[in-house]
Amino acid sequence: MHISFLIHNAYGIGGTIRTTYNLADTLAQQHDVEVVSVFRHRDEPVFTPDPRVRLRHLVDLRKGTPGYEGDDPEHRAPAAVFPGSEGRFEQYSALTDRRIAAHLASVEADVVVGTRPGLNVHLARQTRRGPLRVGQEHLTLGTHPAALRRALRAAYPRLDALTTTTEADARAYRERMRLPGVRIEAMPNSVPAPGIAPADGSGKWVVAAGRLAPVKRYDLLVRAFDQVRAERPDWRLRIYGSGVQKDKLRRLIGQLGLYNHVFLMGPAHPIEPEWAKGSIAAVTSTFESFGMTIVEAMRSGLPVVSTDCPHGPREIIDDGTDGRLVETGSVGAISAGLLGLINDDDLRARMAARALDRSARFDPARIAQRYEDLFGSLTGRGGSVGLLHRARGSVTGGLHAVRAALTSPFPPPSRGKGRTA
Repeated sequence: MHISFLIHNAYGIGGTIRTTYNLADTLAQQHDVEVVSVFRHRDEPVFTPDPRVRLRHLVDLRKGTPGYEGDDPEHRAPAAVFPGSEGRFEQYSALTDRRIAAHLASVEADVVVGTRPGLNVHLARQTRRGPLRVGQEHLTLGTHPAALRRALRAAYPRLDALTTTTEADARAYRERMRLPGVRIEAMPNSVPAPGIAPADGSGKWVVAAGRLAPVKRYDLLVRAFDQVRAERPDWRLRIYGSGVQKDKLRRLIGQLGLYNHVFLMGPAHPIEPEWAKGSIAAVTSTFESFGMTIVEAMRSGLPVVSTDCPHGPREIIDDGTDGRLVETGSVGAISAGLLGLINDDDLRARMAARALDRSARFDPARIAQRYEDLFGSLTGRGGSVGLLHRARGSVTGGLHAVRAALTSPFPPPSRGKGRTA
């Protein structure tokens, strides 16, 4: 089976990029897989894909290179297909509209997978007849503005399936969106085993990692650790990541006199060795669409103290078994959760062992098998790919046999006015 992923920027860093590579690398062991990046802004990707995964881009934004297209007049004109209410709209243009449309009209794949709402709209409206169209939701329906929800409701009925990262978000899509005939399935992000020895629990370190963004509420974590220090001054906190809150957090650390206890470490890649140096992980977000860092920490043998925020933590952590769920936004609850594990070595060790064991359910092989099962069930529903599969015994073989009969794309969408860039 030929599987093609369409992603915003496969050359950057972020949870969607990591989990796309994890899934693509695993599927490539049995299938023909490519990752198509709308943008390319550096020569090499941060995450190196499996050699069997083909990586290519549609628009080159590498300044100073012969292929640079950032000054193309078409790239300064607003996008008309990519939804104006989507968070990345300002980065899209008439040029990306045209390149994505051309790619989807000629894509040589049995399954095309979109990885964000705006790209899913392109996928639904512009993919040629034949391939399965699978949209992924890496955020949540509830966080999308009303205008974007309307755009998705209009386009998504043309998808074959939509996946969400949590059961809670899958329920929201089933209950709030009218998507007749579209399979909606919860598919958690995958996280591979770290490839290094798990944490041994001897390091007196709490570890956190992620964007230094307001939603992560690292200010609460720093204030909570001030309370931890008062009782256990032998413990320390490391926060990995970069972002707009760096200077604010640095000032807060100074104001609280925590410069010998709380350390802003900057981004780390790979992050796994840093998790393994700790004994507890901390997540203090007000919102997590999934919680990649929770699973990463658990796969490294750390129990996680996390706020019980929507949606991911509760579907990952079994409270009291492999971690702690604490009240969102509460400094006291966060510090109590941390101290409960810091002050009980036996409990911390038991939770660490359970975290390591239970997090194996997020292994890429298991998640890839769920996607293969989804693709297989969709090919049997009676659509064009399914008919070919039954007629020839192979999705790929069937597509090649009658490709000429299936190349007519959907009618082109109307190109409304986009926002000015």
